[in-house]
Amino acid sequence: FMFSRLIFGTLYPAYYSYKAVKSKDIKEYVKWMMYWIIFALFTTAETFTDIFLCWFPFYYELKIAFVAWLLSPYTKGSSLLYRKFVHPTLSSKEKEIDDCLIQAKDRSYDALVHFGKRGLNVAATAAVMAASKGQGALSERLRSFSMQDLSTIRGDSSSTVPPSVTVRTSSKQSHPKPSRSASEGTGSSGK
Repeated sequence: FMFSRLIFGTLYPAYYSYKAVKSKDIKEYVKWMMYWIIFALFTTAETFTDIFLCWFPFYYELKIAFVAWLLSPYTKGSSLLYRKFVHPTLSSKEKEIDDCLIQAKDRSYDALVHFGKRGLNVAATAAVMAASKGQGALSERLRSFSMQDLSTIRGDSSSTVPPSVTVRTSSKQSHPKPSRSASEGTGSSGK
């Protein structure tokens, strides 16, 4: 079913929609716009009907026949459904639908901001928890950098960093010891 629906329900109408746009034929525009509106409603309804009616004999064959009926220039199925049912329903409910869409848009923006803030808080908490659990030298460095940044933001000098926070270095970063030849060289020049 998916292959035939892809070919007949999507690619074929898409190509003829392209031709309508290219030729700038208003009649063809209207015809294909009605088809796409009906096809969108069919696809939405199909999401639910597939769950409940997939056991029905010849269910998928009926869906293919329905798409063919929508496309047929003889039956003009999409035009018929649009003019008899969809247009009158949308016309009578247009104001309510527009209001719902505006509210949904506002709510989705507010939800996006809310979840974005929560996501940043979770990420910051996770970073602090990882650093506080002592994840090796990296966490020590991150902790020391963050305290330096905080003291800079507050305008404090580095000497006012709380005594509980110290900058630690690993043994690999300790000061290099002078080599033996260098110390012998300075000792021999004094003789």
